[in-house]
Amino acid sequence: MDITDFSACRPPRAKALVPFAVFLIFYVGVSICAGSFYKVPMPIAFLVASAVALVLDRKSSLRSKIELFAHGMGNVDIMTMCLIFILAGAFAATAKAMGAVEAASAIALQFIPPNLILCGLFLVACFISISIGTSVGTIVALTPIAIDLTGNIGLSIGLCLGAVVGGAMFGDNLSMISDTTIAATRTQNVEMRSKFQSNIRIAIPAAAFTVLLYIFLSKGAYAPELKPLSWLSYVSVLPYLSVLVLALFGFNVMALLMFGTLFSGIIGILNGAFDLWGFLDVMGKGSLSMSETLIVALLAGGLLKVIRYNGGIEYILLQIEKHIRGRRGGELGISLLVMAVNVFTANNTVAIVIAGPIAKDISERYDIEPKRSASLLDTSSCIIQGILPYGAQVLAAVGLASKASIPVSSPDVLKFLCYPYVLAVFMLLSILFSAKGKRTI
Repeated sequence: MDITDFSACRPPRAKALVPFAVFLIFYVGVSICAGSFYKVPMPIAFLVASAVALVLDRKSSLRSKIELFAHGMGNVDIMTMCLIFILAGAFAATAKAMGAVEAASAIALQFIPPNLILCGLFLVACFISISIGTSVGTIVALTPIAIDLTGNIGLSIGLCLGAVVGGAMFGDNLSMISDTTIAATRTQNVEMRSKFQSNIRIAIPAAAFTVLLYIFLSKGAYAPELKPLSWLSYVSVLPYLSVLVLALFGFNVMALLMFGTLFSGIIGILNGAFDLWGFLDVMGKGSLSMSETLIVALLAGGLLKVIRYNGGIEYILLQIEKHIRGRRGGELGISLLVMAVNVFTANNTVAIVIAGPIAKDISERYDIEPKRSASLLDTSSCIIQGILPYGAQVLAAVGLASKASIPVSSPDVLKFLCYPYVLAVFMLLSILFSAKGKRTI
């Protein structure tokens, strides 16, 4: 039997979630047994899980199942993400070859005390991401600087990347132009301003607490021997500064990356870092360096499409909705609902779109304000998205570090990813102490 409607979903089935369990066992389990997360390449783990997903469905023909998998790989969100990764690799490589990374690092070390470097990275990431509305674009811009700072002040690479990814998720959650904000407000039929006002009551205290944590974690940082800055150092950071300024005016992240790459190339040619052919060579190598990240994104898209088609997502939605009791339970149910969907879609915007209509029904039945349900949807999805080892944010940070020949794995970053963990605690506290537990049915 052939699959003819790739947008259809089968009735809820727990069996559909088996491939994801296989992925976790194979990647996490084998890595723990081996004592290293470098032993099992993530693309191989996804290939094994994908093979299991295709074998589970015995009713459909192999050809149609492969077409379904390919349809998931070609999802517009997956393709957009892959394009951003390609442009990110080109921009990062060009900026580094031109000298922008070293210059930005030197300027930061000149004016920021070592014990505040982590806070600076986190706060700058917050500022950029809330301006441009995309966490991945923020991570791409700051990761090369974080990597260079790591070697100069004696802090672990995982700690610095954790600060960047955490700050990026802060802006992704609060930005007015973020896809998650748009999806959350539209599905709950509420104004962005109202959702923002509800959100900041959770996000701002969490960010402040995170800053204190990073000050504590920066105690081991030492002041490096500083060299005098030349005018060339200030010129070399212009591509980064221009990207930040243009971001404030709402430029598209892909347009920003292309402009940043071209600007870096022009400065590199003028200062003698490379010639025209060297510029093209660096761009090409930078794009190719993101190949593993691209493969993981494509395989994840295909696997999640098969899981959804076989009823895995519907099963999660059904199980969560069955256990909701009272207003407090309704708020907790909305949060768990979007978190569970996000785990299996690896895309917080898609997770909100899927869970949004059900969340709206829950909010109406349990007397939850629309701005509150929109806030919970966005906050919960950003918490999970930021800590997924196969999410675009962590993949981008790890991929750029690997391209720079820095050995780092997803768990190295997750270990120091303070903000999403703190945000989860503050969100849970807001549910436990602000809701009255009033029953409406």
